[in-house]
Amino acid sequence: MKIRLRRPREFAQRLRSQARLQPEAVEEYLDSHTAEWEALAEADPHDAADILEELGTDAASDLLAELDPLPAAGILDEMRPEMGADLVEDLPTGRASDLITAMDADMAADLIGQMDDKEQESLLSNLHPDIAHELQALLLHAPDSAGGLMTTDVAVLQDGITAGEAIERLRQLHDRIEDLSYVYVVDHRRHLVGVVSFRDLVFARPGTGLDETMTRNPVMVRPDTDREKVAELVQRYGLFGLPVVDHSGVLIGMVTHEAVMESVQAEASEDFAAAMGAGPEETVFTPIRRAVAMRLPWMVVNLAMAVIVALVIERQTDVIDEIGPILAALMPVVALLGGNAGAQSLAVVIRSLALGSVAPSRVGRVIAHQVGIGLINSIPIGMLAALVGMVFGGSPGFGLTMGAATVANLTVGTLAGTGIPLLLRHLGLDPALASNIFLTLVTDVIGFGGFLLVATLLLR
Repeated sequence: MKIRLRRPREFAQRLRSQARLQPEAVEEYLDSHTAEWEALAEADPHDAADILEELGTDAASDLLAELDPLPAAGILDEMRPEMGADLVEDLPTGRASDLITAMDADMAADLIGQMDDKEQESLLSNLHPDIAHELQALLLHAPDSAGGLMTTDVAVLQDGITAGEAIERLRQLHDRIEDLSYVYVVDHRRHLVGVVSFRDLVFARPGTGLDETMTRNPVMVRPDTDREKVAELVQRYGLFGLPVVDHSGVLIGMVTHEAVMESVQAEASEDFAAAMGAGPEETVFTPIRRAVAMRLPWMVVNLAMAVIVALVIERQTDVIDEIGPILAALMPVVALLGGNAGAQSLAVVIRSLALGSVAPSRVGRVIAHQVGIGLINSIPIGMLAALVGMVFGGSPGFGLTMGAATVANLTVGTLAGTGIPLLLRHLGLDPALASNIFLTLVTDVIGFGGFLLVATLLLR
């Protein structure tokens, strides 16, 4: 017998918070309160998914198996695909097939895409042929493309009908399609000819032709359109969804506003990971072997760059031996200041590139603007650094050395933080691709080598 929770969201949030602190206790509670868990899963699948993600895989899989297919599928729709894939793989094949069938097609494709080829083939072979074909078609598209983001559950009407007939047909579609913000109008061969908002249909006179209400030639994208371009179009035109058509103009799906927002967040997180030299698609659930394969090459590159910095320092050991350990203590300060200045510009430029705000014609202006900021900031910081050098070194010469090296490294660091992602884009590479590693090389070489060079000129 099922119960009704008076405040399912409040109850779920308490459970989620508790699961983060004491997951075993929450597992035991849900195991012994099956009716409450079933009611919660049906009333609030999003929070139920959050709770399962805080628990161990085995416990989460067992709790998912206790639910009917529809609420269980609703939870999987709300979970991270990699976590959902782990749970589905633990279920019997028949049960897993039932849940995949009940899921939204686009979410099911994302989940299956996280499985290895053998698991995918086994699961798809147990689905109804029509569902398997639909999922296989979605899996053909890259996850970061419009095809990978789209849903095939789209409100579609044939042209040539009236607004009143259109509303009646939408009533029939209501149970099957959740998003009715846009209704796409197609011809008899399913070529996209227009779009009409649900609001416009409601306020149109019943006898008005659909062709008089719709907007012709709507903004549309191909399945291979990159998600950055999709996000740009949605933002530029203030859209709640974007139709996806094939090469002949046949409507095959729609990218919802929710999918666009999720893709923007994913793009930002991938850019951050790539800038640090981690795998752009890596998560905390990525298999160890795959994570190592993505990180190791950049670690080797990092080592090679560290050797370059060591060689720069090694060639100037005479000045270190002559002047003493004070230089060794002050060198990292100069490198750190330059690295911070470069990282600030790097973050601003990568964000601007992600938003499409830096056209090739404006590159020179962007570089000059950022270098100007770095140069202005370097003056007061350089003066403070000179004071530090005088205190540690005990002479104006040390202060002048510290100040000059700081001004130089902050300016060069800002230039590098601005120029590296712009150069990578010019070369056709991801602007965030390990940018931080290359930036560290520049600021360390200038910070250590430049500092020692200035010391050689002023202190010997």
